[in-house]
Amino acid sequence: MKPLASIIGYGAYIPRYRIEAKEISRVHTGGAERAPVRQKSVPGPDEDSLTIAYEAARYALRRAGIDPSLVEALYIGSESPPYAVKPSATVIAEALGFSRKLYGIDMEFACKAGTTAIISVAALVSSGVIRYGMAIGTDTAQGRPGDELEYTAAAGAAAFLIGPSSPEAVATIDHVYSYVTDTPDFWRREGEKYPMHTFRFTGEPAYFHHIISAARGLMEEAGLKPEDFDHVVFHQPNVKFPQRAGELLGFKPEQMKYGLLSGEIGNTYAAASLIGLANVLDNAKPGERVLVVSFGSGAGSDAISLTVGEGVEKVRDKAPTVAKLVARSKLVDYALYLRYRGMILR
Repeated sequence: MKPLASIIGYGAYIPRYRIEAKEISRVHTGGAERAPVRQKSVPGPDEDSLTIAYEAARYALRRAGIDPSLVEALYIGSESPPYAVKPSATVIAEALGFSRKLYGIDMEFACKAGTTAIISVAALVSSGVIRYGMAIGTDTAQGRPGDELEYTAAAGAAAFLIGPSSPEAVATIDHVYSYVTDTPDFWRREGEKYPMHTFRFTGEPAYFHHIISAARGLMEEAGLKPEDFDHVVFHQPNVKFPQRAGELLGFKPEQMKYGLLSGEIGNTYAAASLIGLANVLDNAKPGERVLVVSFGSGAGSDAISLTVGEGVEKVRDKAPTVAKLVARSKLVDYALYLRYRGMILR
């Protein structure tokens, strides 16, 4: 099957600040709870999902090395836009100098909005409607203080510049598959400040069912097996869920080595699986095959099969790797964390 399109540039951005899960536990339970992640990223006082997306997009452009005015589509997936009524796509496109002839869209499907953006832009490229387009997944923490989500809900973004298929690209997008059902495991009504979730219900009938169905659907359509992939990335709301999904699908831990980052940065929602993909591209060799499977509550999963291209080794050093972004951390206490989230006002 002819590849849909190619990734010619990619970039990630993770805010510098971190809060350790044991600090959150200290405040709410006196340290009694076992934290599902070690620490998570926290947006700074001047950061939101739009500024975070801009940084990731800037790195993707740097790696792609093309004139920004050639970019004619910008799809942004997020469930935490800074404006209730005003697109983020127009702001980023203007700041980066994209073409005014632009398909600019803000997308929402919980944590799979970023992968859906990739599939949508790749389809525009494959059909010849545009030559270059960008897809971004970006989010900031939305969890209620004291809720289970507070231990994992984090901030980050990943951006991918997509162009025509080429073996010289960073990677080719070979096959895609989406699977959705009406499974209401996570929601937030208009006017409510924090999202609601159904605790363990979000695992068995939601996360696992959709991840497994999308992954198996793609492999069946593409004639592939788990052993055909060198790297696998699943959506990572915590550490255990993606590991369990890998086991159920027949993948080995070494195939998930670079795709699992939630223990160090938390769940970055629409960017989670995409930051994992960026980390894979930071480490993969040309010719290796990658499987990315996202999950969005509500619920659905996108599965994307890619082949790493010769161009990946030429662009890595042009922007910070995910490992460098993870390493440049600065811990904050719970009071600063609340202030940075805008919950303590001056």
